[in-house]
Amino acid sequence: MTAGRFCEPLRTYSLNRARTGCAWILQAAIPVTHADFTPVLGIEGPREKLERLGLAAMSDAELLAIVLGHGAPGHSAQRLAVSLLEQAAGLHGLTRMSRDELCRLPGIGAAQAARVLAGIEVGRRTLIRRPASRPQFLTAKETAEHLLPRYGAHPVERFGVLLLDTKQRLLRAHVISEGSLDTSLAHPREVFRAAVGSGAACVIVFHNHPSGDPSPSPDDRSLTVRLAKVGALVGVPLVDHLILADGAYWSFREHGMI
Repeated sequence: MTAGRFCEPLRTYSLNRARTGCAWILQAAIPVTHADFTPVLGIEGPREKLERLGLAAMSDAELLAIVLGHGAPGHSAQRLAVSLLEQAAGLHGLTRMSRDELCRLPGIGAAQAARVLAGIEVGRRTLIRRPASRPQFLTAKETAEHLLPRYGAHPVERFGVLLLDTKQRLLRAHVISEGSLDTSLAHPREVFRAAVGSGAACVIVFHNHPSGDPSPSPDDRSLTVRLAKVGALVGVPLVDHLILADGAYWSFREHGMI
């Protein structure tokens, strides 16, 4: 046997192994659906479309597919969603379907039926429950009645801000810092960073005096002047600064200092 003939089977064997290895690498690189393990190249799923285009661009079936979470053998989540909508005669029909009716549909299990029913109930509750009214702070007394039970008797000093809309209704309260028995750290930058980030139209700042005396210190007066200047500069006015104590308060606005 010549050297060339002896090496030929080795070359053929090595080439076949290389081709097999490449095939496995290519297969591993191809996305596979969870439902039927069919290779999918360049097909955008509902979640990817949602991230790219937003909710308004989504069809009913695509939204329902996201709620379902995954498909079943032989059925993608979107295919299940289309079948479910056809069976229910549209989204509104889903509100009349029971868990047992959902589970009778091919590919819909107990967990997916629960997701659908929970999603429907969440939507229903957003329609029948009126949002809680937000407190409005037009006077220092109204502001103090809101703040004193929450912050007045705290054992260490805390500095916070009430972020308000154009009608001085509460958007949210935010504690900026917490200090020792007689001091806390507050910087206008932190106050107005929170205000701008929340889209607040104006702010009321507050802090408590654990000593029980709400009278302002020289530092309190200096900080209030700085906050008022920065608020005017950034277009988010400082409405008031309240100092809280156990059952008492001191308002810079009431004393004509804002």
